[in-house]
Amino acid sequence: MQRVCVFCGANMGEGEVYREAAVRLGQTLARRGVEVVFGGGGIGLMRVLADAVMAAKGRMIGVIPEALVAKELAHRGVRDMRVVTSMHERKALMAELSDGFIALPGGYGTLEEFCEVLTWTQLGLHRKPCALLNVAGYYDALLRLFDHAVAQQFVVPANRELVLVDDDPERLLTKMAAHRAPVVPKWIGRNET
Repeated sequence: MQRVCVFCGANMGEGEVYREAAVRLGQTLARRGVEVVFGGGGIGLMRVLADAVMAAKGRMIGVIPEALVAKELAHRGVRDMRVVTSMHERKALMAELSDGFIALPGGYGTLEEFCEVLTWTQLGLHRKPCALLNVAGYYDALLRLFDHAVAQQFVVPANRELVLVDDDPERLLTKMAAHRAPVVPKWIGRNET
C-alpha cells in the first residue's frame, strides 16, 4: 500500500489515549513510507495525525471542502491540500487517492466515512482494505452491532470479515497489506422465498 486514508475526529476525545494513538499511527505510517490522505483539518485528531506524520518526515495529502477552509479549519502546514466544493467530492477524492482506509476514533463523520467505503467494498466498487484502529476498545460497541447484523441476516459472514480490526497500528497495517476482499456473488435477498 502506497497511500492510506485515515478518517478521524475533528475533536480530541476524552483523555490522552486518543491523541497518543493518532501520533503513533502517524509515526508508523511515515516510518513505513506510506503516504497519508486525510480530511485536511487543522483541529482535533486530524491535526495531531498530520503533525505526527510531518514530524516523522512522512507525506500527506489533505482533502477539504471550501466551506471548511473559509472557517479557517484547514491545516496550514500540509503542503498538498486539495480544496474541493463539497463533502461528497471530498469523500470521492479521498477514496480515489487511497489504497486502503483506517478509522481512528471519531464522531458521526468518521463513522459515516468508514461505513461508506466499507459499503463500496461490499458492493464490489473497490477491493481496498477497510480497518478500525480500536483504541482503548472505542469500536467494541460498533463491532458488536456488526456481529448482530450478521446474526440477524442483514450482513453475510463473508462481508463481516471485510472489517479489519486491531489496537496496534503495526499489526493493523500488516493485516491490511495481506487482506484480499472476498467476492460474495449474492449478498442481497438471500433468504427470500
